[in-house]
Amino acid sequence: MPSARTAPRRRGRPSEPILSTERITDTAIRIISSRGFGDLTMTALARELGVSASALYNHMPSKREVLIRVQDRINQEIDCSGFERLPWDLALEHWARSYRDCYAELTALIPVVAVLSVADSPHTLRMYETVAQSLSAAGWQGAEVVEVIVAVESLVFGAAYDATAPADIFDAGEHAALAPTFTAAVAARPAEAGAAADAAFDVALSAMLDGLRARLSAARARP
Repeated sequence: MPSARTAPRRRGRPSEPILSTERITDTAIRIISSRGFGDLTMTALARELGVSASALYNHMPSKREVLIRVQDRINQEIDCSGFERLPWDLALEHWARSYRDCYAELTALIPVVAVLSVADSPHTLRMYETVAQSLSAAGWQGAEVVEVIVAVESLVFGAAYDATAPADIFDAGEHAALAPTFTAAVAARPAEAGAAADAAFDVALSAMLDGLRARLSAARARP
């Protein structure tokens, strides 16, 4: 008869880490940030989470579903507070700058996020509603509200790419003589890539806002 008592046997299969939408989303963002969008597969995501692929699919039925959650999480970080306290144009500027900063960290997602439906993205819908209410209150009407939002997003996504461009992207090298005016202008830009991208974004955003103000003013003046 054995002298030592044996530990009671645990029932059931070994437990896997608990899955949640938040944990899956955080892990997907981490993969994209560190390894790029191409490495985000359901298999890689399951491996990173420490679960089986079947367990992941039971919780999140497709990669598209994962991307919708990622989009909504990122958009949740965009600062919309300006629409509560600023005139529409200054609020739009504040929103656009925060929008660009968020996506400059995850440019690999832009081609995907830009064409994803917002139907299952509650934070994204709340963001759009906040912007739309401010624009409508300022006098923008009907489809123009959406057109203004899309115009700003088009600028934001391009500027997000530019914010991550290398500092020497416009260096003409040994062919500088082919574009002397352009080369001189490039030399006058800030040496730091981030500062140069910020300056370009300032020009583009200021020009867009000036144009939007003029457009709204002309619409108000019409009978």
